[in-house]
Amino acid sequence: MVRRQEAPQLLLSIVPIVTIFAAFFLLPFARLLVASLEGPLGAGAYTAVLTNPRYFSSLVTTIALAFVVTLATLVISTVAGVFLDRNRFRGRAAVIAALTLPLAFPGVVVGFMVIMLGGRQGVIGEIAKLVSGQNLVFAYSIVGLFVGYIYFSIPRVILTVMAAAEKLDRNLEEAARSLGA
Repeated sequence: MVRRQEAPQLLLSIVPIVTIFAAFFLLPFARLLVASLEGPLGAGAYTAVLTNPRYFSSLVTTIALAFVVTLATLVISTVAGVFLDRNRFRGRAAVIAALTLPLAFPGVVVGFMVIMLGGRQGVIGEIAKLVSGQNLVFAYSIVGLFVGYIYFSIPRVILTVMAAAEKLDRNLEEAARSLGA
C-alpha cells in the first residue's frame, strides 16, 4: 500500500511518462484524425473503405500480405534464431551479422534494394533473362512488397527469438523429450 508521503512522489514520477505519451502518441493521432475528417469525403472516408470495392480490395490485400509476411517471418526466424542460439560454430558471428544487417537500413533503402534486384533492369531479372530468355520483374507487385517486408522483419524477430531461446531451461526440454514430447 502506498503511504501518503509517497503518493506525491509517485505522481511526479508518472508525469514524464504521461507527457511523452501525449506528445508522441496522442497529439499526432489527434492531428491525423482531424486531417482525415477534413478531406473531401469527411467522415464518409471511413465507410468508403468498407463500401467501395476498390478500397475494400486494397484493405483485404494489405491484411493478407501482413498475415503471410508475419507467418513466414516467424517460421524462418524461429528456426534460424533457435539454431543460432543452440549451436556454436566457426563463422557464427558472421552469420548473425549478415542476418541482422537489415537493421542498419531504413525502409526506403530496403525498398530501393528490392527495385534494384527485381525491377525492370534488376539483377534478378537480368539473370532470369540469360537463363530463360524472359525478364523477371517482381519489384512493383505484391511479391516485391513481400520480399521487402520479410527482409525488413526477419532480423528483428531473429534477435528476439535468440534472446528468448537463451533464457529457456535446457533441462526442462530434455525432461520433456525423455517423456516423449
